[in-house]
Amino acid sequence: MTALKIRLNATKIEFTKFTLGVLLVVFMQVCFSIYIIEYFSTNTVLIAFLEKTGILVLVLLSIYFYKQHKKEQKKIEIKTRNSFFTGIIFSLLNMFAIPFFCTIVALLIAFNSFNFDIIFVLFFVLGSVLGTYSILLLYGKFALVIKQKTGKFTNHINLFLCVLTAAFALCTLLKFVL
Repeated sequence: MTALKIRLNATKIEFTKFTLGVLLVVFMQVCFSIYIIEYFSTNTVLIAFLEKTGILVLVLLSIYFYKQHKKEQKKIEIKTRNSFFTGIIFSLLNMFAIPFFCTIVALLIAFNSFNFDIIFVLFFVLGSVLGTYSILLLYGKFALVIKQKTGKFTNHINLFLCVLTAAFALCTLLKFVL
């Protein structure tokens, strides 16, 4: 949503700076995710601890998003003085990126489609960064259309995130109970 707001309220150059900031952080997140999975794959006790801790984090996030939804909806204006750093900061605040990339790498490993050789790592990182760039490029190109089509959804984004994080917490908890 931030990418859309920057594209709608600023110049193409500012949107490009924002995109470059996002891509820099995504590059680091993907690299970190790959090497964290490599380490965790040999330490099952740590994985179980992180999953249990993750339940608490997801519940707290769910509560936070619910409270945000209950608050009066205020129009948030994004300053575009330095869009590059805005892209970096918002990407760093994205708490789902590293777990997402870790999950993808683990899934690829499970299907024997990934190993930790440098060439596989480079292709995965490059593909992830190019995929992120493609999505942001589409956001920029179709910003007005997206704004018109998603008006109601964006008003309830915090409620959606509340339900999503609660569902993840419940699924993880059920994994330990069942």
